[in-house]
Amino acid sequence: MAYMQNDSMGEVKFYKKKWFKVLLALVFILVVGGVFFAWKTGMILTKISKGGLLSSIVHNIPGVKDELKGESEGRINIVLLGMRGEGVEGGGLLADTIMVISVKPAENKASIISVPRDLYVTVPGTQDKQKINAVHAYGEEKGKGKGLEAMKTVLGEVTGLPIHYAASINFAGFTDLIEAIGGIDIVLETPFSEGAQFHEPKVCDSYVYTVPAKDPKTKIQLYENKYYVRKNGTRYVAKSYPLCYNKDEECNGIFSLQAGNNHLDGKTSLCYARARFQSSDFERAKRQQVIIQAVKDKMTSAGTLSDFSKINGILDSLGDNVRTDMRLWEMQKFYDIYKQIPNPEIHSRVLEDSEEGFLYYPGESAAGYILLPRGDNYDKIHDMAQNIFTIAAQSDIKPK
Repeated sequence: MAYMQNDSMGEVKFYKKKWFKVLLALVFILVVGGVFFAWKTGMILTKISKGGLLSSIVHNIPGVKDELKGESEGRINIVLLGMRGEGVEGGGLLADTIMVISVKPAENKASIISVPRDLYVTVPGTQDKQKINAVHAYGEEKGKGKGLEAMKTVLGEVTGLPIHYAASINFAGFTDLIEAIGGIDIVLETPFSEGAQFHEPKVCDSYVYTVPAKDPKTKIQLYENKYYVRKNGTRYVAKSYPLCYNKDEECNGIFSLQAGNNHLDGKTSLCYARARFQSSDFERAKRQQVIIQAVKDKMTSAGTLSDFSKINGILDSLGDNVRTDMRLWEMQKFYDIYKQIPNPEIHSRVLEDSEEGFLYYPGESAAGYILLPRGDNYDKIHDMAQNIFTIAAQSDIKPK
């Protein structure tokens, strides 16, 4: 009765007050936003993973085993590939970046082994010898997802490790991911420059070298001449080929970074990760490991995980640009495990053509530049991969 009397005396009911309407609107926004985020997360993770939501629901039922492969042995091994991307000209499905990542949750440790793309291997299921970066593309010709399986097989042979899972990310996903987390920071001891890879004229083609190369002063098209030598020793131009620059303008021709702290956005990070002409593929692999660790640090920071816009951006970057053979529940379980070791002790190694790197260059071959394991077998690599957490660290993996 008191309530009715107060209302009849002219007081506004609490659910008609402005503060309550604002609170109700806020609750509605949070609920809708939460539902949308949960739906979006489920849809995107289902898209990039193997299996679907039903499998995840089943594995969340109490009593259902949800142990990851390798978890009982204490070491989970994952292949990570980086590539241009399906449908992109210039070898979109060739694996430019190849890493085997291991996580030992109980010991708070992780390792990264980078494998050069020029390692000469036997394509799984065939007698064909190819550079390892082509194995993924050959697999995908047989069907979606076959590329990841083929890479797991061949990298298991190379490292001697059971490869439990695989994932790939294309250039667009890599760029968008770093943009979504607000960029990364790296500290360089000396300036870094790549003046050839992104601005070296080559004979024009229909895919990569498509921007006409012209003399900066005369603006006349540049050509590469092929000469014919006469019997008397004189020569003449037999054919001229027009020269072009790489159509990839993202790296602005001559790419450089200063000594000291550098904040890299997505585009700059990709250029830094790809640069190799004026250093080497091995040095590039070391830089990529530095980038991976910087991304890991940024993604596990409280600022990123608590920022809805960043999480939303991360999900957007993954949807169309990442593929994995992990099932949805396995991705969830792996994330739960990784949250418990946000700052693991990292052990890094790059396979290269040195005694420490276990590879050698046998000389020019029909396949061009290739690398083979020392001793012509993988025994030394197997021993290194198995004991990477206890052997001496490779000291030169640092920003350069």
